[in-house]
Amino acid sequence: MLPVDAVLRTVDASFEESVGRLCDLLRIPSVSTDPAYAGDVRRAAHWCADALTALGFTVTINETAGHPILVAHHPGPAGAETPHVLYYGHYDVQPPDPVELWNSPPFEPVVVEAERGRRVVARGAADDKGQTMTFIEAFRAWHAVHGTIPIRATVLLEGEEETGSPSLPKFLKEHASDLQADFCLVTDTNAWDVDTPAITTRLRGLLYLEATVTGPSHDLHSGLFGGAVPNPINVLTGILGQIHDADGRVRFDGFYDGVRELPAELSAQIRGLPLDEAGFLASVGLKHGHGEAGRTLLERIWTRPTCDINGIWGGYTGEGSKTVIPAKASCKLSCRLVPGQDPQAIEAAVQRFFEERLPPDCTVSFRRFSSSPGIEVPVDTPWMQAVRAGLKDATERDGVLIGGGGSIPIVGWFREHLGLDTILVGFGLDDDRIHSPNEKFELKCLRNGIRSHAAILGRLAAGQVG
Repeated sequence: MLPVDAVLRTVDASFEESVGRLCDLLRIPSVSTDPAYAGDVRRAAHWCADALTALGFTVTINETAGHPILVAHHPGPAGAETPHVLYYGHYDVQPPDPVELWNSPPFEPVVVEAERGRRVVARGAADDKGQTMTFIEAFRAWHAVHGTIPIRATVLLEGEEETGSPSLPKFLKEHASDLQADFCLVTDTNAWDVDTPAITTRLRGLLYLEATVTGPSHDLHSGLFGGAVPNPINVLTGILGQIHDADGRVRFDGFYDGVRELPAELSAQIRGLPLDEAGFLASVGLKHGHGEAGRTLLERIWTRPTCDINGIWGGYTGEGSKTVIPAKASCKLSCRLVPGQDPQAIEAAVQRFFEERLPPDCTVSFRRFSSSPGIEVPVDTPWMQAVRAGLKDATERDGVLIGGGGSIPIVGWFREHLGLDTILVGFGLDDDRIHSPNEKFELKCLRNGIRSHAAILGRLAAGQVG
């Protein structure tokens, strides 16, 4: 067994150097959605490649139709049979706009004092450069103390996560044999709070559709035709207004088929988490919660399916007035799905719901932008036990098992194309302002992340899971 105590001491002693390296990576404006930054995205990939090469990894930068995908392998200690972990992260970032709302230039990282201590402010600080650096710096600490890392590791870093990872599914399918491991470890989620680590065990899937209701052959004068012909905006909003019943439940036929209640132990844990619901709502300017009746706020976000209208348009929306009955009206609609729901069946039910409520002479058409199922991660595997034990070693706190209201498609893709389960360990916070101006990462979270990954490596290598 390679002792972890010396590694944790090295993490603490070299922490300022870790912060400096993170800042170096943050200075690279690797905005994946804008072709003007393509060279910088590639530069970020090479920066990560150089960092991993220096730690004994064999690195390949793979070309795709978009931005490169980096794959790095480490054999672990010579002659040892150890667990093999696939680590995932992404080196691309969201655009910094609106730049004028930043307190400092988005790609000139600054470390500032705040209520929780120091934090680094820059685009990508939390999503996902800071979080990716937690495991790279853990590798570095092990390498500094022992000359190697204690397990076999493969690292997969992509440069298109912020654009939906269009190249990743094909890459996983074509390189499945090169990416085999015992499980995947993803660090792109949140901790429970700045002191308490968390493991996300449930993620909602996503069905995202655009619906367009069409009526007259062309726009009409509302004075000449109003009250005599169907108005697609009226039709569309009338249908949308019927989606939820008085208790906040979705009325699509069969929508709740396959939805299971949580096991009593997990349900009790969620209900027992110390969430400040008033503070949560106040952070977005609200006082009262909303949603499915009889469910707590965390149950609604983590464990229950939803349907939301994300955009609606039609007719004239410019300055002044134009008395028009439009020929068509459209909306964007998203359903967050939980494990057990079938996205294809839900999509068919949505279409029937609209079609059954159309008046004569109106039609509806749909475009699908996303369709992925909810994910549930097993919590009784030896890998999960080792991760939880490592978190406690590093932070002296039990990792909280939480759910996630959003969707992380890569978890489903790893299962589909590689046959692997994923453990999601994150160190971000709800107020990190990811995708927004003044994105930040608390340095306490960075330090907890590095220490946690270092301790997890020790637990995995030692086979100690209790």
